[in-house]
Amino acid sequence: MLSIFLMVLDFAVPILIMIFLGLFGTGILIELGFMQKFSGLVSPLFKYTNLPDTCASAFMVSLGSTVAANGMVVNFRDSGCINEKETMLCALLNSTPAYVREIITYQIPIVLPALGPVVGGFYVMVFILTAIVKVSAVILLSRIFLKKNRCVYAENTSSKKVTLKDAIKRSLKRNRKLFTKISMIYISMTTVVFVLRERGAFELFNVLPLAELFGIPPESIVPLTSYVASPILGISLLGPMISNNGISYIQAMIVLMLGSMFMLPIFSIRTLLPRYISIFGSRIGIRIVVFSTGISIFVRFCILIILLSIAR
Repeated sequence: MLSIFLMVLDFAVPILIMIFLGLFGTGILIELGFMQKFSGLVSPLFKYTNLPDTCASAFMVSLGSTVAANGMVVNFRDSGCINEKETMLCALLNSTPAYVREIITYQIPIVLPALGPVVGGFYVMVFILTAIVKVSAVILLSRIFLKKNRCVYAENTSSKKVTLKDAIKRSLKRNRKLFTKISMIYISMTTVVFVLRERGAFELFNVLPLAELFGIPPESIVPLTSYVASPILGISLLGPMISNNGISYIQAMIVLMLGSMFMLPIFSIRTLLPRYISIFGSRIGIRIVVFSTGISIFVRFCILIILLSIAR
């Protein structure tokens, strides 16, 4: 048990440091009055939604850090500026810039060279399409379920000029309890996930019957199974099969979609669920992760159906 706890600390501490910097950093920006200026940069997107302008400020921050942006959303909610539905939709929207960051830091330098321009380019387009579907879903749901909220969180801050020293003090005072709560819940949830992983709870998916069912070569089972455990490993194994014509482009795309559909729930339980529950609480956190993961799986399922129809 001690070894598991040490692994939890090794995994969680860097993330908690990032959360700490994000929470207190954005708190300082709020106190200094910068967020009101930033929110205007994304107003063209938010004019199509019924989300309040405070969410625009958080969305701007999410371009750099999703965790920091969600910390802002929690502050908005706790101050009474936004309700539960607005909190969920703001958090969902905050998750979309991560796709852009992943394309720049992961897809282009790793996936494209490994899979080639055709299959690699297809994989990048899946990420872009998923982000577009999520943004569209948030816009649609906000217009259906929300009335326009004019609340501006900055109104709760002082109108006087605030020094950097005062902004730091106020940010620490405002976010200290929230960070402590996040840290305790995150470490607890991460410990549970690590214990489940050690007991093999994430090894229950048997993908062997998929080769015959979806018409992919039996040898593709190795990269498919590897992808579920580690996308980078699966992609590394799939690349040579594509270049050696051991698998067609369409078959490789099918393998990627199948691997993603199996991998996403595991990734969400292992990584996203502890993070969102620690920030938003269990009820809202679970709903956000389920909805976000559900959209990602739905997009891949639709693409998989199209690929299977083409393969026939």
